[in-house]
Amino acid sequence: MSKVQIHSLFTDFDINLFKSGKHYRLYEKMGSHVIEVNGVRGTYFAVWAPSAQSVAVIGEFNFWDGEQHQLNVRWDSSGIWEGFIPGVLHGMTYKYKIHSTNRGIVTEKADPYARRCEHPPKTASIVYEYKPTWNDNDWMQNREKNNALDAPYSVYEVHLGSWKRKIEENRSLSYHELSLELVAYAKKMQFTHIEFMPIMEYPYDPSWGYQITGYFAPTSRFGYPEEFQELVNACHNAGIGVILDWVPSHFPEDAHGLGNFDGTHLYEHPDRKRGYHPDWKSLIFNYGRNEVKSFLISNALFWLDQYHIDGLRVDAVASMLFLDYSREEGEWEPNINGGRENLEAITFLKEMNEAVYLNYPDTQTIAEESTSFPMVSKPTSIGGLGFGMKWMMGWMHDTLEYFKKDPIHRRHHQNDLTFSMTYAFTENFMLPLSHDEVVYGKSSILGRMPGDQWQKFANLRLLYSYMFTHSGGKLLMMGSEFGQHEEWNFESSLDWHLTEFAPHQGIQNLIKDLNQIYRSQKALHEKQFDDDGFAWISHEDAENTVISYVRSSDNSQVVIICNLTPEPRVNYLIGLPTKGIYKLLFNSDEIDYGGSGFEVNESFNSQNKQWQQRLQSAALNLPPLAVVIYKAE
Repeated sequence: MSKVQIHSLFTDFDINLFKSGKHYRLYEKMGSHVIEVNGVRGTYFAVWAPSAQSVAVIGEFNFWDGEQHQLNVRWDSSGIWEGFIPGVLHGMTYKYKIHSTNRGIVTEKADPYARRCEHPPKTASIVYEYKPTWNDNDWMQNREKNNALDAPYSVYEVHLGSWKRKIEENRSLSYHELSLELVAYAKKMQFTHIEFMPIMEYPYDPSWGYQITGYFAPTSRFGYPEEFQELVNACHNAGIGVILDWVPSHFPEDAHGLGNFDGTHLYEHPDRKRGYHPDWKSLIFNYGRNEVKSFLISNALFWLDQYHIDGLRVDAVASMLFLDYSREEGEWEPNINGGRENLEAITFLKEMNEAVYLNYPDTQTIAEESTSFPMVSKPTSIGGLGFGMKWMMGWMHDTLEYFKKDPIHRRHHQNDLTFSMTYAFTENFMLPLSHDEVVYGKSSILGRMPGDQWQKFANLRLLYSYMFTHSGGKLLMMGSEFGQHEEWNFESSLDWHLTEFAPHQGIQNLIKDLNQIYRSQKALHEKQFDDDGFAWISHEDAENTVISYVRSSDNSQVVIICNLTPEPRVNYLIGLPTKGIYKLLFNSDEIDYGGSGFEVNESFNSQNKQWQQRLQSAALNLPPLAVVIYKAE
């Protein structure tokens, strides 16, 4: 006999919003909620299973017996099953046992809206009363300027399980330990934001978190939800924003996950050509189903609301936009207009971005999008997808290909390095040197650099200096900031022992100073997405393999000169944007960075001599494989 009491948190308005794909706070209604009914404490459960014949809550409180706690289906054709079970309280494990109307299929599923999950490989959900303690008011009240598009955006990408490990205990750091060690390190290194690779609950470690089963639960690998909240709080109190990787593109087929949830294709698209991802062997959300849109957009807003997250980096957007993504002829079908665009996914992305910016205008969404799909980071009001930023994958590819080349050959490939500026302002681009570039045999960033050891490190300093002075936001994968030799391995710690050696210390010093200059010099960030903020001095001197450019804000200018060969240039004539005194801001060849210490001009006066289509010029010494930055006073 059922011990479930009829009770509901839903109003008719909630149901109408849910059915129309416009309910963006479903986490307040769906899932498990500890409440009091008629003076008795227990848990209210609600789950969407429209093709269910019956739904039972099974758990430790009823010995996982599917007969004791049968939920009640709502009368309104919403497909929601719900009810209140007295005595079920915080910390108790549970699942839903679903008897389907589809051929008698029976599934046992974790709660899609669970706030906490068991530590993998266990798969049950946990009734959880989340009780955060925030003291980040200063950040939250002022974060609009910290997250704005004219603010510096230097992002440190982190995989929590492998950033640093307790070797003697063979374990990762906890959320609490990370709130002390990681936050202090990122602050010392002057990063403006930390981006966490997915922390939503996932069953399989080698997926790095990109195969999610618990969309509303911080992974239990590193601690409790309040401890993850403590980590975010610590970041904010250190003046560091937090970005989460978010994966609305696909999900795994694990038996306890979203796939075949009620015995039917509920969350995934029923057509295998649109509902299965061949690359990742995972399922693709049905973006045309309103209730699925409500689930996903509620999830995006959940992290911004409940955990004060400052931005979402949306994974694999290209795979969502195109029906033929990674598919051969005959493996996909065109849309109703005969095209290859996934019109339903495009509508979903627009609605998601509109919801985020309407409710949290002081945050950002960032698209990992690798194609030339237009207007990804333009407002939906003018036909764009509505993202705040887009990863500049073309820059990443072309730049790494260029820097792999021996400097003697670079003069024949200068266009590879400078081509990015022909389209740099078509989107609000972020320059990524991400985890994808340091795995699967690609080598570490340092490992791609040519030459002997000194030249490898010099080229790495040159690459980073070019990156930080190029228009756009910046993202750097952990370990790259001190020149890790080996590829990233999710099963082991970064090679922190390398930082005891001078060349690696030099790279750390360089990144810290580049971050400081990027943050302090408005010319490097105020117009980073505006073509008014960039101008070439010369990109045509392939013979000397030197490029030079100006970065500008409303009130300041800096001149950047890159010598891309190991040959120093003495009395190299450079055109200048204005008349005046120029002072050295930065030199990547300094001894503190591991450079040669080649003597450069600490300051100089411009001369009334026309050069490179500029009215002013000066003759400067350029160190080998290095970048110098001068500020016009």
